[in-house]
Amino acid sequence: MQARFLALFSALLFCISPALASELADSVKQDYDAYLGDLWDHFHRNPELSLVEFKTAKRMAAELRAAGFTVTEGVGGTGLVAMLKNGSGPLVMMRADMDGLPVEEKSGLPNSSVATQEDPITGNVVPVMHACGHDVHITSLVGSARQMVARKDAWSGTLMLVVQPAEERVIGARAMRDDNIWERFGTPDYALAFHVGAGSPAGKIDAPEGPAYAGADTVDIIVHGIGAHGASPHRGKDPIVIASQIVVALQTLVSRELSPRAPGVVTVGSFHAGTKHNIISDRAHLQLTVRNTNLETRAILLSGIERIAINAGRMAGLPEDMLPEVIISEESVPPTINDAVLAKRLKMAWAEAMGEDALFDEPQDGMVAEDFPYFTVDPAISSVYWGIGGTPQEDLDAEAAGGPMVASHHSPLFKIAAEPSVRAGVESTVVALLALMGD
Repeated sequence: MQARFLALFSALLFCISPALASELADSVKQDYDAYLGDLWDHFHRNPELSLVEFKTAKRMAAELRAAGFTVTEGVGGTGLVAMLKNGSGPLVMMRADMDGLPVEEKSGLPNSSVATQEDPITGNVVPVMHACGHDVHITSLVGSARQMVARKDAWSGTLMLVVQPAEERVIGARAMRDDNIWERFGTPDYALAFHVGAGSPAGKIDAPEGPAYAGADTVDIIVHGIGAHGASPHRGKDPIVIASQIVVALQTLVSRELSPRAPGVVTVGSFHAGTKHNIISDRAHLQLTVRNTNLETRAILLSGIERIAINAGRMAGLPEDMLPEVIISEESVPPTINDAVLAKRLKMAWAEAMGEDALFDEPQDGMVAEDFPYFTVDPAISSVYWGIGGTPQEDLDAEAAGGPMVASHHSPLFKIAAEPSVRAGVESTVVALLALMGD
């Protein structure tokens, strides 16, 4: 049965000959040596924060126009949509995010960022770095555009390249949808994206056949109380005690309300209340992040948080008009779930073109979230979000042997091996596009 299944997928694949695969790898290397390496260096030295990626967007627009695409700027803020129609066939979208983070780079790289920028949220001038690898994503998008233009005789359809702002605040994809991206440019038949990973071997590809990233909700709980003197607690209702009971009770949601095989996270990341030793406050504020890998788990966790919070207030004897408030922020995203059939199809294409050893299975040991689903959930678009390793294998081996730890994403020490990451990003993207659009 398995052999028949694989044979069926093989028949559906665009045939990538060994000669074409070798030529693609050589072409990508030559382009990296001659151009893309310097382009990555530019982006790494000049990161910009979410919503104010003005110079990055301008450079990306120029690069994609030079490659031969029709580019529309200012989509959802600083976002770009680049279109290339090449005969009849599917409309395929490839997305790259471009924003940096308010982090001072301490990676030790010779091209470490020393950029600063005014934070549009706080108004403060802060250091900025590409601490999540988005410089790799946009450089690879340019390289993929150049390769696809050079191979127009090998594919047919319409290629849509999306340069997305504000992924780090998980609001950029929604902003582009709110700006009617599909109504203006067409709804894709397929949607693709990748993310470089510091904890994975450089140049290797991972594509889960199911959840690739968690869904995340940002939740605030406002606990009201009745203020009093610390020496007379019976004269008030202590919101710190009520909020503490909520924090403890929340720990039962994952352990007692989810199936033992259903992943979920409820983390209270912030607890603010009170002003002085001997004053019982009238307000406490909890800030939570809630993670899941499917919408059913999300519903269980969010409804459980509200039930626990409200009834903790009732247990304390608060009147109904003073019960805790549960506020779910707009900065929430559903899980990123790959189309299993499409993921299998692309993995076969990558194995054929890049070799079986180009693929690896990355352990799913975290609940990191992405806003890519805002492009793919409503309407439902067949999509795959894959990973590209970004750290040399010898560094991973050294860490496993007790040596220096590989810095995580969003760390000041974060760094990516640019050449294998960018080259694998371009190569895997082009192979995926040819598999979906190849003649």
